[in-house]
Amino acid sequence: MNFEDNFTLIISIALLSYLFGSIPFGLVLTKLGGISNLREIGSGNIGATNVLRTGRKGLAFFTLVLDIGKGFGAVIATSIFGINYAMIASIFVVIGHIFPIWLKFKGGKGVATAIGVFIAIDWALGSVFIITWIIVGLISRYSSLASLFGFILTPGYAWWSMDVPIFFTSCIISVIGIYRHTENIKRLISKEESKIRLKSF
Repeated sequence: MNFEDNFTLIISIALLSYLFGSIPFGLVLTKLGGISNLREIGSGNIGATNVLRTGRKGLAFFTLVLDIGKGFGAVIATSIFGINYAMIASIFVVIGHIFPIWLKFKGGKGVATAIGVFIAIDWALGSVFIITWIIVGLISRYSSLASLFGFILTPGYAWWSMDVPIFFTSCIISVIGIYRHTENIKRLISKEESKIRLKSF
Protein backbone atom coordinates (compact mmCIF):
# COMPACT_ATOMS: atom_id res chain seq x y z
CA MET A 1 0.00 0.00 0.00
CA ASN A 2 1.55 3.31 -1.08
CA PHE A 3 1.48 6.53 0.93
CA GLU A 4 -1.51 7.97 -0.94
CA ASP A 5 -3.63 4.87 -0.37
CA ASN A 6 -2.50 4.69 3.25
CA PHE A 7 -3.32 8.36 3.86
CA THR A 8 -6.75 7.96 2.23
CA LEU A 9 -7.51 4.96 4.43
CA ILE A 10 -6.47 6.80 7.59
CA ILE A 11 -8.65 9.81 6.75
CA SER A 12 -11.59 7.57 5.81
CA ILE A 13 -11.37 5.58 9.05
CA ALA A 14 -11.05 8.74 11.14
CA LEU A 15 -14.01 10.44 9.43
CA LEU A 16 -16.34 7.44 9.43
CA SER A 17 -15.49 6.62 13.05
CA TYR A 18 -16.17 10.22 14.05
CA LEU A 19 -19.53 10.26 12.26
CA PHE A 20 -20.49 6.89 13.77
CA GLY A 21 -19.52 8.09 17.22
CA SER A 22 -21.51 11.29 16.80
CA ILE A 23 -24.86 9.47 16.53
CA PRO A 24 -26.71 10.70 19.68
CA PHE A 25 -28.50 7.51 20.64
CA GLY A 26 -29.65 8.92 23.98
CA LEU A 27 -31.31 11.88 22.30
CA VAL A 28 -32.86 9.75 19.56
CA LEU A 29 -34.25 7.11 21.93
CA THR A 30 -35.73 9.63 24.35
CA LYS A 31 -37.42 11.52 21.52
CA LEU A 32 -38.88 8.25 20.23
CA GLY A 33 -39.98 7.60 23.81
CA GLY A 34 -41.92 10.85 23.97
CA ILE A 35 -39.36 12.99 25.80
CA SER A 36 -39.07 16.29 23.94
CA ASN A 37 -35.51 17.36 24.76
CA LEU A 38 -33.13 15.34 26.91
CA ARG A 39 -30.73 18.28 27.04
CA GLU A 40 -33.23 20.21 29.16
CA ILE A 41 -33.32 17.47 31.81
CA GLY A 42 -30.88 16.86 34.67
CA SER A 43 -27.30 17.53 33.63
CA GLY A 44 -28.29 18.20 30.03
CA ASN A 45 -26.01 15.37 28.93
CA ILE A 46 -27.10 12.90 26.22
CA GLY A 47 -25.65 9.80 27.89
CA ALA A 48 -27.27 6.89 29.70
CA THR A 49 -26.87 8.41 33.18
CA ASN A 50 -28.94 11.44 32.25
CA VAL A 51 -31.48 9.29 30.39
CA LEU A 52 -31.88 7.40 33.67
CA ARG A 53 -32.84 10.68 35.34
CA THR A 54 -35.97 10.74 33.17
CA GLY A 55 -37.15 7.65 35.01
CA ARG A 56 -37.09 5.57 31.84
CA LYS A 57 -34.83 2.70 32.84
CA GLY A 58 -35.37 0.82 29.60
CA LEU A 59 -34.32 3.79 27.49
CA ALA A 60 -31.28 4.31 29.72
CA PHE A 61 -30.28 0.66 29.30
CA PHE A 62 -30.54 0.75 25.52
CA THR A 63 -28.68 4.07 25.40
CA LEU A 64 -25.86 2.48 27.40
CA VAL A 65 -25.75 -0.59 25.16
CA LEU A 66 -25.78 1.42 21.93
CA ASP A 67 -23.14 3.89 23.14
CA ILE A 68 -20.91 1.00 24.19
CA GLY A 69 -21.67 -0.61 20.84
CA LYS A 70 -20.38 2.44 18.99
CA GLY A 71 -16.95 2.09 20.51
CA PHE A 72 -16.90 -1.69 20.23
CA GLY A 73 -18.10 -1.71 16.64
CA ALA A 74 -15.63 0.91 15.44
CA VAL A 75 -12.66 -1.07 16.76
CA ILE A 76 -13.85 -4.45 15.47
CA ALA A 77 -14.75 -3.11 12.03
CA THR A 78 -11.35 -1.48 11.49
CA SER A 79 -9.18 -4.15 13.11
CA ILE A 80 -9.05 -6.00 9.77
CA PHE A 81 -6.68 -3.27 8.57
CA GLY A 82 -4.34 -3.68 11.54
CA ILE A 83 -3.99 -2.48 15.11
CA ASN A 84 -2.84 1.04 14.23
CA TYR A 85 -5.95 1.68 12.15
CA ALA A 86 -8.16 0.30 14.91
CA MET A 87 -6.49 2.69 17.35
CA ILE A 88 -7.29 5.62 15.04
CA ALA A 89 -10.91 4.50 14.96
CA SER A 90 -10.88 4.16 18.76
CA ILE A 91 -9.87 7.77 19.27
CA PHE A 92 -12.18 9.28 16.69
CA VAL A 93 -15.31 7.34 17.67
CA VAL A 94 -14.92 8.73 21.21
CA ILE A 95 -14.28 12.24 19.85
CA GLY A 96 -17.43 11.89 17.76
CA HIS A 97 -19.49 10.98 20.81
CA ILE A 98 -18.13 13.87 22.86
CA PHE A 99 -18.09 16.48 20.09
CA PRO A 100 -20.86 15.51 17.63
CA ILE A 101 -21.26 17.75 14.61
CA TRP A 102 -25.04 17.26 14.71
CA LEU A 103 -25.31 18.85 18.18
CA LYS A 104 -22.93 21.78 17.67
CA PHE A 105 -20.10 19.71 19.16
CA LYS A 106 -21.86 19.36 22.53
CA GLY A 107 -22.26 15.65 23.18
CA GLY A 108 -21.80 13.13 25.94
CA LYS A 109 -18.96 12.44 28.34
CA GLY A 110 -17.56 9.54 26.33
CA VAL A 111 -17.63 7.01 29.15
CA ALA A 112 -19.80 4.29 27.59
CA THR A 113 -18.18 4.66 24.17
CA ALA A 114 -14.72 4.47 25.75
CA ILE A 115 -15.77 1.31 27.60
CA GLY A 116 -16.84 -0.21 24.28
CA VAL A 117 -13.47 0.68 22.78
CA PHE A 118 -11.55 -0.81 25.71
CA ILE A 119 -13.60 -4.02 25.66
CA ALA A 120 -12.98 -4.43 21.92
CA ILE A 121 -9.24 -3.88 22.34
CA ASP A 122 -9.00 -6.37 25.20
CA TRP A 123 -11.69 -7.60 27.58
CA ALA A 124 -9.30 -7.16 30.52
CA LEU A 125 -8.74 -3.50 29.65
CA GLY A 126 -12.49 -2.90 29.54
CA SER A 127 -12.93 -4.83 32.78
CA VAL A 128 -10.46 -2.54 34.57
CA PHE A 129 -12.56 0.49 33.67
CA ILE A 130 -15.88 -1.18 34.53
CA ILE A 131 -14.71 -2.63 37.86
CA THR A 132 -13.09 0.68 38.82
CA TRP A 133 -16.30 2.53 37.95
CA ILE A 134 -18.45 0.16 40.02
CA ILE A 135 -16.19 0.25 43.10
CA VAL A 136 -15.68 4.02 43.12
CA GLY A 137 -19.32 4.64 42.21
CA LEU A 138 -20.64 2.48 45.04
CA ILE A 139 -18.27 4.01 47.59
CA SER A 140 -18.54 7.66 46.59
CA ARG A 141 -21.98 7.66 44.91
CA TYR A 142 -20.54 10.03 42.29
CA SER A 143 -20.83 8.82 38.71
CA SER A 144 -18.38 11.46 37.49
CA LEU A 145 -15.74 10.53 40.09
CA ALA A 146 -16.10 6.87 39.15
CA SER A 147 -15.58 7.76 35.49
CA LEU A 148 -12.54 9.90 36.29
CA PHE A 149 -10.91 7.06 38.21
CA GLY A 150 -11.66 4.74 35.30
CA PHE A 151 -9.98 7.11 32.87
CA ILE A 152 -6.97 7.43 35.17
CA LEU A 153 -6.40 3.76 35.98
CA THR A 154 -7.10 2.20 32.58
CA PRO A 155 -4.00 3.68 30.87
CA GLY A 156 -1.97 2.48 33.85
CA TYR A 157 -3.10 -1.07 33.21
CA ALA A 158 -2.44 -0.66 29.48
CA TRP A 159 1.10 0.54 30.21
CA TRP A 160 1.71 -2.47 32.43
CA SER A 161 0.34 -5.20 30.17
CA MET A 162 -0.44 -3.93 26.65
CA ASP A 163 1.41 -2.91 23.50
CA VAL A 164 2.63 0.67 23.04
CA PRO A 165 -0.10 1.68 20.52
CA ILE A 166 -2.79 0.55 22.94
CA PHE A 167 -1.17 2.43 25.82
CA PHE A 168 -0.96 5.68 23.87
CA THR A 169 -4.50 5.27 22.57
CA SER A 170 -5.86 4.72 26.08
CA CYS A 171 -3.94 7.80 27.24
CA ILE A 172 -5.42 9.98 24.49
CA ILE A 173 -8.96 8.73 25.11
CA SER A 174 -8.56 9.24 28.86
CA VAL A 175 -7.20 12.77 28.48
CA ILE A 176 -10.18 13.67 26.27
CA GLY A 177 -12.58 12.01 28.71
CA ILE A 178 -11.10 13.80 31.72
CA TYR A 179 -11.21 17.12 29.85
CA ARG A 180 -14.91 16.53 29.15
CA HIS A 181 -15.43 16.15 32.91
CA THR A 182 -13.95 19.58 33.69
CA GLU A 183 -17.24 20.99 34.97
CA ASN A 184 -17.85 17.85 37.02
CA ILE A 185 -14.43 18.24 38.63
CA LYS A 186 -15.29 21.82 39.59
CA ARG A 187 -18.58 20.66 41.12
CA LEU A 188 -16.85 17.83 42.97
CA ILE A 189 -14.40 20.31 44.49
CA SER A 190 -17.21 22.66 45.51
CA LYS A 191 -19.30 19.68 46.72
CA GLU A 192 -22.13 20.59 44.35
CA GLU A 193 -21.98 17.45 42.19
CA SER A 194 -25.11 15.28 42.05
CA LYS A 195 -24.82 11.83 43.57
CA ILE A 196 -26.05 8.53 42.18
CA ARG A 197 -29.42 7.53 43.56
CA LEU A 198 -29.20 3.77 43.93
CA LYS A 199 -32.98 3.45 43.93
CA SER A 200 -32.91 4.71 40.34
CA PHE A 201 -31.54 1.32 39.36
